[in-house]
Amino acid sequence: MMFSLAEKQQPKELREVYQETLMEIMKNNINVVVCDADLVNASGTKKLFETYPDRCINMGISEANMIGASCGMSLTGKIPFVHTFAPFATRRAFDQLYLSGCYQQSNIRIFGSDPGFWALHNGGTHTSVEDLALTRVVPKLTVLAPADAVQFKWILYNTVDKYGMYYFRCPRKSVPDIYSDSSVFEIGKGNVIQEGSDIAIFTIGEMISEGMKAGEILKSHGISATVVDMFTVKPLDEELVKTISRGKKVIVTAENHSKIGGLGSAIAEVLAENPIGAPLIRVAIQDHFGEVGTPDYLKNKFGLDSDTIVKGVLKALNIAV
Repeated sequence: MMFSLAEKQQPKELREVYQETLMEIMKNNINVVVCDADLVNASGTKKLFETYPDRCINMGISEANMIGASCGMSLTGKIPFVHTFAPFATRRAFDQLYLSGCYQQSNIRIFGSDPGFWALHNGGTHTSVEDLALTRVVPKLTVLAPADAVQFKWILYNTVDKYGMYYFRCPRKSVPDIYSDSSVFEIGKGNVIQEGSDIAIFTIGEMISEGMKAGEILKSHGISATVVDMFTVKPLDEELVKTISRGKKVIVTAENHSKIGGLGSAIAEVLAENPIGAPLIRVAIQDHFGEVGTPDYLKNKFGLDSDTIVKGVLKALNIAV
């Protein structure tokens, strides 16, 4: 594992990364197939369907059937990459994911796009604040939340030849660059992207940049923050959580997911079994359904920003805001 941080911002849409990377993967591996649930334009895979019409299947709005059929294809030697919006990849097709997928040891990769506030104008019906809670409980399922375009590309390339069930959760659109193009990662290991001595911020996906901003703001209060990218939500890097948390005054988790059952719950479980003695602040969507709005409106509505992290830390340390 060797990574470095991006020196300049050149954000790329993650659906573009998905299409471009799969184009290369499919050229080199004839067993790879792509399935979508009537979202070919939304997922950016139109060129794939035109280039490989015999290996790309539009399953229509029948997500449970898509997951089940893809699992069946995998048992014949195919390697399906499956896309739909996060709530339909998990909540709607949970039984197929669980039984047809992990229970019978299938081999597919599921891209659940636009989790949390990213549903935007699609509103509450398309908002998934529970996908991590659902997927974390499934045995033998690897759950990944890529931080940016670089990490998503690496994940796509480095899971294709590893047999098993994978769930990727990230938006279709661009997010701030975190890593340089040359970065290499390890599934199951977290990445310490900022070192600090006073507090620890464990975070994933689009909330990493908010965690980094919070770290900079806290410096003005004399507080030094460690920021950790926990892109592998399952299996969680428990040893890193324990190591980083020891000696810290406050532990923070930040995620674009419900407070219940996501990264914050996973970290809380580790800290409960290995008492650290520091308060835990979970920055996440409270017990709410999603709603319609712009990214800025929804992030503010749900408190998914650096200000919420900073205020929580200062309150825990009894420092006046």
